[in-house]
Amino acid sequence: MRLLEHSPVEHRALFLNPTRLLRWVYVARLSIAAAIFLAAVLVWRDALTDTEKLLIATLTFVVSLGVTTSSIFYSELSGRTLRPTFYYLQSVFDLLLVTAVVHVTNATNASTSPFAALYILVIATASLLLPGGGGLLVAALGNVLYVADTFWSFETITAAVWLQLGVFASVALGSAWLSSRLQQVGTDTEAELVHVRLQAADILFNIRSGIITVDGAGRLLYANPMAEQLLDVDFSGLIGKPVFDEIRTIAPELAAALERSVRDRVRTTRAEGIIATVGKHFPIGVTTTYTDGDGRRTDRTATAIFQDISDQKRLEMLRLRAERLEGVAELSASLAHEIKNPLASIRSAVEQLARSPFTGADERVLANLVMRESDRLSRLLSEFLDFARVRVARREMLDLVSLAAGAVRLAATHPDRPEGVKLVTTVAPGDQVVEGDDDLLHRALFNLLLNAVQASPPGGEVRLTIADATPEQLGSGSAFLNGAVALTVTDAGSGVALEIRDRLFDPFFTTKDGGSGLGLAVVHRAIDAHRGLVFLDSDATGSRFTIVLPRPARRAVAGRPLLSSSAPVLT
Repeated sequence: MRLLEHSPVEHRALFLNPTRLLRWVYVARLSIAAAIFLAAVLVWRDALTDTEKLLIATLTFVVSLGVTTSSIFYSELSGRTLRPTFYYLQSVFDLLLVTAVVHVTNATNASTSPFAALYILVIATASLLLPGGGGLLVAALGNVLYVADTFWSFETITAAVWLQLGVFASVALGSAWLSSRLQQVGTDTEAELVHVRLQAADILFNIRSGIITVDGAGRLLYANPMAEQLLDVDFSGLIGKPVFDEIRTIAPELAAALERSVRDRVRTTRAEGIIATVGKHFPIGVTTTYTDGDGRRTDRTATAIFQDISDQKRLEMLRLRAERLEGVAELSASLAHEIKNPLASIRSAVEQLARSPFTGADERVLANLVMRESDRLSRLLSEFLDFARVRVARREMLDLVSLAAGAVRLAATHPDRPEGVKLVTTVAPGDQVVEGDDDLLHRALFNLLLNAVQASPPGGEVRLTIADATPEQLGSGSAFLNGAVALTVTDAGSGVALEIRDRLFDPFFTTKDGGSGLGLAVVHRAIDAHRGLVFLDSDATGSRFTIVLPRPARRAVAGRPLLSSSAPVLT
């Protein structure tokens, strides 16, 4: 905290604004010197006996003009830091000026000068500008000058003079106390201000949203590190320069929102846009606000707050997909029940007709065809019912390694596995435990493994990885408070076309001949029932399906036994 290390003078300067106080001193000094000079010219120019006072008044004005001019140049134009020595010199000169004024305006004795009270102003000003005993030193010098001038002029010190000296001392003490209090208040205020600024700067530096502030002319005033990271732009060299063109090439909606806030003085809430740079293309949410300054366009500022909303978009897509699946599941259940019973009756009747001795060969062929198709429809209806009945029937602690071993063994011996396709399992160190329905998760993982096996060419490799979920897999703002486990199934196929990826988990959508289109839909519903996530990454080298399941609370793991299988992990 650099401001906390300033000297008392600097703390007082920060709180009292010494530049402004000095300006008033300059104005008062020149006004008094000019008034005395004009009065001397008008009153004493014809009185030969007052030539001394006229000379003093003239010199006072000339010297005051020169000293004030040089002081203004030093304090206002040179850009130098004002030190206590400068304030002492100003106070000493003002004491000499007041002494000259008092000397010129004395009549019969020093107490009659109406300008003796100016000592009080000089002492009070010095107490405000100078630390500690600076005001007392100026007061002591003022008393010495006042007494010396009085004794020089009248060779006696009256009671009125002693009274004024007491007033000067009281003012010095009071001003010194007031100055110390102001210094303490200023120190405390500056310390609090620095604390608030540091907190604000720390928040802006570490916030996960990009922040950009521009003025009314579109010149950059501020950009935090996250704004540079999201836009992939180094703003350090653009401060004070127009940036709308730079932003527009990367995020046109962001630039448009900022321009609109500056131009039309409107706020933007919940707008969306796209950031497109080399190697990056993602959606952003944008909010803007503005300040008017003093009403002039050049004093306006606009601030944009924006962030990557890829995770929100993905979660929204998953939510909509889950809603669609739920609706289809209800329809599937009702249709399956309505169709399956009549279908069973039809098959039974056809089977009996085929066994009749009165049935000819052609009729038997047709009857067998009807029975085969009835069996196929029955299997399809069973899949519909499986899809509709995806519910977590029983929750228990599951060892994913054992669960995966059973699913891998089943996929490895499946008749649809192409020749030579290998299944490789990799398990990260540590306990890979979740809470859920053993049968439901087994079906979901088996479906993914079977799809991967069927999508791989002969001799290809299917990899199953079980490990802690990475931040990229969890996404920002993750709801997995206890962490999560990621099961990743990677095949060696040709990938999934971009135009069908969003439909891959929809019911009845399939790219396989004879497929029902319910396998991945069942996977999605099963994982969603466990409050997990399932998503796909695909390219020309293959597809990667990832299941993310929340870990249970530690006390739940400690208090309940694991359900595990004795089946070995296949590699």
